[in-house]
Amino acid sequence: VQPPEKPLQAEEWNKLREDFQFPEIFEEVMLNSMIRCNSPIDVAKSLLTHLARRNGDIAYNVLVKYLTLCVQQGRVSEVCDVYDIMKGRFKILESGAYNLLIRGLSNSDQWRMALTLLEEVNKIMIPSRTSYECCIKAASRHQEMKLAFELYNEMLAKNVVPTLDVLESFFNFSRGMKDAELQKDLFGILFYLRENQIYPHKRFMRSIKLWFESIPGGNWKGRLTNIKDSGQCPVCKHQLEDSNLTEEEYSNLSERIIKDVIHGTDTFRKTSPKEFEAFQTFVENRLPFDIVIDGLNVSHIKSRKMQCENLFDAVNCLAKENARLLVLGRKHMLMNTSNWKREIMKEMQNKADFFFAENISEDDAFLLYATLRSGKHCRFVTRDFLRDHKACLPDSLTRHLFRKWQRGHQMVFFPSAEGRGFSSVFSQQPAFRYDCVVQTTGDTWHIPYKDVFEEKYSYQVPRKWLCIQQK
Repeated sequence: VQPPEKPLQAEEWNKLREDFQFPEIFEEVMLNSMIRCNSPIDVAKSLLTHLARRNGDIAYNVLVKYLTLCVQQGRVSEVCDVYDIMKGRFKILESGAYNLLIRGLSNSDQWRMALTLLEEVNKIMIPSRTSYECCIKAASRHQEMKLAFELYNEMLAKNVVPTLDVLESFFNFSRGMKDAELQKDLFGILFYLRENQIYPHKRFMRSIKLWFESIPGGNWKGRLTNIKDSGQCPVCKHQLEDSNLTEEEYSNLSERIIKDVIHGTDTFRKTSPKEFEAFQTFVENRLPFDIVIDGLNVSHIKSRKMQCENLFDAVNCLAKENARLLVLGRKHMLMNTSNWKREIMKEMQNKADFFFAENISEDDAFLLYATLRSGKHCRFVTRDFLRDHKACLPDSLTRHLFRKWQRGHQMVFFPSAEGRGFSSVFSQQPAFRYDCVVQTTGDTWHIPYKDVFEEKYSYQVPRKWLCIQQK
């Protein structure tokens, strides 16, 4: 339906409703259309007035749609009116309405009401990321940085993951402030980026640079650079952290992963202990491997190609250097189907060891086990992030080591632009002797960044860096 351009009288609304194919949902459809066309508020008000007169009240879902339009147009007094109506009529609201109210109020001089609402939500459920971030930005805009950081820490404690947008806003709103406590909090965000292997995009990186340079009496200077293959920063001549784990770190990490992740509770949800034992025996009899490949994952790289051809290309590419390969497959790959040709599978099995698991098995545990048991040199190929396993590790130090090991050992295949073969983008090209994460020595900070934000391929390591030095 096309919404009217000006408010209508009761009989005009009734006429439209009667002409509509499904009169019982007319108001909802009409309000959806008003939201899409961003209709004037007084047109929507005239529909609500008509409804209230006809039915004696207005249904909850209709109120929420009207509220959406008010928030969309930044109509704060109308948002407050709807809030008063809802508070009077409904004891508790659902998350969508709370989100809208918090968003509408946080952008106004009534922003403290949004905080009150956030507390209300907190009593019944975990508030959404949007709700937290609207309140954080409102507090930051009003220079209440202490409050903004309290909300941010509460958000992290509830495992609500912040967007880069809100992290960037902390640096934007803190510019030029001389406050040791605030400085410590902002360094905390940089450590958060480090711990979670997050690479800021260019705009966020500039916010960090400008904040450092604005600290009164701080004498910080930021410059953009590319780190040499040796790991030395051309700007400050500082040597970045080595990407290799020490022997002790490696053995601690492999022990933890084998204990907490592989023998922990999560592995056997999709695989039987018996199958995993068979796999362990298989691996122990053939150690060590140079590269372990997640066969199913790699077989999906090019959608236009047969799955076994994708895997065949990868195996051929990796077998060139006489590397000892282990491919983790699934039993259905042996069935001689349109995607899995028997002769191609046979040829691959001459170049690599294959272990075929049940069709429902979880690959990651197999992948980690075989790679870690093969020793420090062994790398693995998958396009998965392995996020779940990081979450199973008990402390932040082990999680940091896991990520560092992953950065240095995970190889990723992308389809090459030419359409033939692969361009293999390794998460650690052989030259990467340094670790690609945010790092500091106290009077220098080195921050790797990407031109654009990309959640999808964040195992591709950035080549661009911001070097910040205190003179």
